[in-house]
Amino acid sequence: MIVYNPKDWLTSTIKLHKTDTFRKLFPYLILAALYSWGIAYLELEYLKLAEKSWIKNITIVHSLLGFVLSLLLVFRTNTAYDRWWEARKQWGTLTNISRSLAYKMNAFLETDDKVNRSFYRKAIPLYAETLYTFLHSDYTKFMLDEGLHPELKNLDDQKHGPNQVASLIFKNTNSLYKDGKITGDQFIIINDELQSFTNVCGACERIKNTPIPLSYNAFIKKFIIIYTATLPMGYVFSIGYFVIAAVPFIFYVLTSLELIGESIEEPFGTDTDDLPIDKIASNIKKHCFEILHP
Repeated sequence: MIVYNPKDWLTSTIKLHKTDTFRKLFPYLILAALYSWGIAYLELEYLKLAEKSWIKNITIVHSLLGFVLSLLLVFRTNTAYDRWWEARKQWGTLTNISRSLAYKMNAFLETDDKVNRSFYRKAIPLYAETLYTFLHSDYTKFMLDEGLHPELKNLDDQKHGPNQVASLIFKNTNSLYKDGKITGDQFIIINDELQSFTNVCGACERIKNTPIPLSYNAFIKKFIIIYTATLPMGYVFSIGYFVIAAVPFIFYVLTSLELIGESIEEPFGTDTDDLPIDKIASNIKKHCFEILHP
């Protein structure tokens, strides 16, 4: 994740050619420019169509469909951002849960109980680290896929690592209760944090395993391609060969919105716009070590 100044317009404008969307779309922009030139040459020079040709009226359809396309793209980006923000809230919740459990165990455990203090000092941040690894694995991505993936069985030896860590923490806490090192009331207080670990994991899995529906995603891409491919057919009569620049620009704007949605809809990836959950897990480890110090 890149930290930047959102108020700096100049830097963002100058670095336009370095952005991920521009670099990904550059070959397609060149293709759109060549396609527009071919359509313009075909209609103006080869076929010599007059301005009164019925093809000129195709721009009316573009005006009507442009509004529909803008609504679809707005919904697409908003839905993707909701997923990104929901993921950030869940990892913020995980940070607070880890801190809360750490300072409660620091108060409940005796100062000279080095064994249990060492356990919670390592086990609490281990949950965040395991969840980070689990969300980056292909095993997580294809959990709800209808197809069979036998090759994924060898990718994750622990299968569901976060569940194992949470079970380990709960077993150790239950042992403290049985041994009389914590009271029943204290065990009930800690139980809320222990259950919240699984709630956060389940919410992250829901985001990871449920992408934007395929039919909706494919329809937007087809809509954008057909919309931009038919633009030069009608607008060539009003702006002439300027369609060589206008059509690629329109294509760039529309596809950039789609690429932005694709980039942020999976917040647990490795793109520059994805969440820095590795650093969040590192901060959790740092805070737990500070609270449950030896």
